[in-house]
Amino acid sequence: MNALADAPPAQAGAPSARIEELKKTVSASRLNCWQTCRLKFYFRYVLRIKRPKSAALFIGSMVHLVLQQWNLARWRNIPFKLDSMRGTFDTKWTEEQKEQPIDWEGEEPAEKQSSWGLLDMYFKQTPIPADEKPEAVEVPVEADLHRHGLPVLVGVMDLVRKGGKVVDFKTTGQTPNPERTSHLNETQLSCYGVLYREATAARESGFELHSLVKLKAPKLVVTALDPMTKQQETRLFRIMDSYLNGLDRADWIPSPSPMSCACCEYFNECRRWG
Repeated sequence: MNALADAPPAQAGAPSARIEELKKTVSASRLNCWQTCRLKFYFRYVLRIKRPKSAALFIGSMVHLVLQQWNLARWRNIPFKLDSMRGTFDTKWTEEQKEQPIDWEGEEPAEKQSSWGLLDMYFKQTPIPADEKPEAVEVPVEADLHRHGLPVLVGVMDLVRKGGKVVDFKTTGQTPNPERTSHLNETQLSCYGVLYREATAARESGFELHSLVKLKAPKLVVTALDPMTKQQETRLFRIMDSYLNGLDRADWIPSPSPMSCACCEYFNECRRWG
């Protein structure tokens, strides 16, 4: 059945109540989707068309879940045990597929072993000392930006290290280029900067992107970045303003590109869009 059978045509506008809801708050993930393709944003956040999680997204979520447990253990002063982390990984791998099985195309054992290899590599190469207690782990934060004519910014930070350094974990199949990585993640990190300053009334000391690179021999690439600048904050606010204006106009315009379209879960809906 056509996934859009019960939905209004994109060009005819979207349910007004849902759009009003989206205008009240904004997050880094929504802004990134908005910047990537507004029609994809429409399918995902306005029509709420659900798609099964891909193998790559599942692996990324598994890595994040285990790293979250590792960070929480350090926060609670629980000694690190690799066997315990492996047990957590095995349990989560099974539990997370009960409601939504992944189509592994016969590659699940190899993908599972490869995914654990990423984590095993990270635990051996991480620059974070085993006895360093985090300031925060997976803490939901919000910043009311109405004084700037903007909605409430919401988000969850993976990790805040001692001294106010915000860390975000990435899984990737290619070795990241520092300059490109900084550019591609600027919106997300600027959101974290605003959220951290709102929550603590202090300036973050900087950012770290910990990229777990899924290669035959997995490796860790740490990209260290300076605190958010005033220019970056202004650019973020302009993006939010564009987001609000686009929602008002029902600006659901596709942005075709070889990279994003190749892995887009809404490719068929996009092709049928009028």
